Amino acid sequence: MAAKADYSIYLVTDSTPAILGDRDLVQVVEEALKGGVTFVQYREKTSDTGALISTGKALHQVCQKYSVPLVINDRVDVALAVGCEGVHLGQDDMRVDKARELLGSSAIIGATVSSMEEARIAVDLGADYLGIGTVYATNTKKNTKDIIGVNGVRRINHFLERQEDEAAKNIKTVCIGGINLQNIALVKSKLASWEFSASNHVHWEKTIDGVAIVSAIAAQEDPKAAAAALKKAWTDHSPFLPESHPSEPDVSSLGRYVKDVHQRVPLSHNMTNLVVQNFAASVALAIGSSPIMSNNGQEAGDLGALQGGLVINMGTSTPDNLNNQRQAIQAYNARGRPVVLDPVGAGATDVRRKALQFLMDSGHFSVIKGNEREILAVSVASGYLPRESVQQRGVDSGDSLLSLEEKAYYISRLASREQCIVVMTGAVDVLSDGHTTWTVENGHPYLGSVTGSGCTLGTMISAYLACDPRHRLAAVLAAMLHFEIAAEDAAVRSDVHGPGTFVPAFVDELYKKRMDVVEGSAAWLDRRKIRHIENISDLGLLKEY
Repeated sequence: MAAKADYSIYLVTDSTPAILGDRDLVQVVEEALKGGVTFVQYREKTSDTGALISTGKALHQVCQKYSVPLVINDRVDVALAVGCEGVHLGQDDMRVDKARELLGSSAIIGATVSSMEEARIAVDLGADYLGIGTVYATNTKKNTKDIIGVNGVRRINHFLERQEDEAAKNIKTVCIGGINLQNIALVKSKLASWEFSASNHVHWEKTIDGVAIVSAIAAQEDPKAAAAALKKAWTDHSPFLPESHPSEPDVSSLGRYVKDVHQRVPLSHNMTNLVVQNFAASVALAIGSSPIMSNNGQEAGDLGALQGGLVINMGTSTPDNLNNQRQAIQAYNARGRPVVLDPVGAGATDVRRKALQFLMDSGHFSVIKGNEREILAVSVASGYLPRESVQQRGVDSGDSLLSLEEKAYYISRLASREQCIVVMTGAVDVLSDGHTTWTVENGHPYLGSVTGSGCTLGTMISAYLACDPRHRLAAVLAAMLHFEIAAEDAAVRSDVHGPGTFVPAFVDELYKKRMDVVEGSAAWLDRRKIRHIENISDLGLLKEY
């Protein structure tokens, strides 16, 4: 049974009134099984042994009807009395090997782990699967010491993947804690990470085999429908994963993206700081987009329905702003609309590093755009070790820390891990979708001397993506060229004498480039200075935290 068990939708029962109400546990479980639950754990902390055995037998009878394994939480004696398929053991329960002696070689024995050491021990003792968590805080998990987040699950699977023994490589894993219909596809995509070989071929890393669910099934009015929806979300292709191998952008037809923005007038919803709101709105209007500057997360559901894009700017990272931004990210994710993260000053203070982690845990980003130090901070929030001696002073980028080869390495790995486009801005911009990596050498130094220029690039990218979210890399590349070449032309105008006079000229040139394309001339795109970087070496700089 252990080898054949399907762990994908793993129901953990809870009979507390807050979860079950006045409904019968066995009936709720049967409805969940009808909906597609593939594995059941009977978890009950307060009943006496007789009651546990009685309920366990009733549950086992129902599970056998649907050919689904039943394991008992903690209690090996109850599992023996019930005659079910096995047990699930916590860190304070009987050892896995001792339970095996009592239950036999065919029993399914699972173990809760929250660290690499606990995982290694459980494998060595003969566990059949690992329950890894807790991912998110929940009402059923009162002890918060084991909240490890998605990065903690990544870390354990990464560790298991790299062990020499087949038992560690092949052990089944499920994650638990706060998984529900709203985040199951996100969790699946975040844990479906890959890495590159030296030849730039993709190697998929060990990922989870299922999700353990409590309230998202048992507390729902219709457990059957809830289970069916979760199973469909698990089985379906995650909207946050690429549908196929990413295609190379057609650099000869980037002008069509400029025209698309003009014709479709996409919404660019900016959740940004007050310092740049006016500038960002002017840029959006100049390229033909429709800007709205709203930091109210309660509006995001309605705004997301308008087929636009969202910009999350960390310029003002107050607790209230962060909560509103999380609400907006999840609203746009739910509608499959693009979200751009601008981690402004993310590496400057501990408060900002925690704010970045909060946002990274909130949902999926289509594009993450920042300077070197900001992208290095993003890599830490993604679960990698921090680079030594990196401290950001403010929102400015400071002197370059990385060679071009290192930049390409960092962003290609980070893009593949987070399933998004990563843009590292600088004297030479680098962008990647994890498969294809480009440099952009257009632009002008005045952009670095103007408050909010990077923020307005995020605004442009959101508008371009809103028009074509399927061809993300090409859309981002087109937005960057529109932005950078307009800056070049603005800087050399006779009416520009420095950063102060540059800003209005820059907005003018953005508009002019747009209208040139609309009127049939995209000659300015021929001045693009872009280069495709191939065969990115594995420099070994990104290590699991």
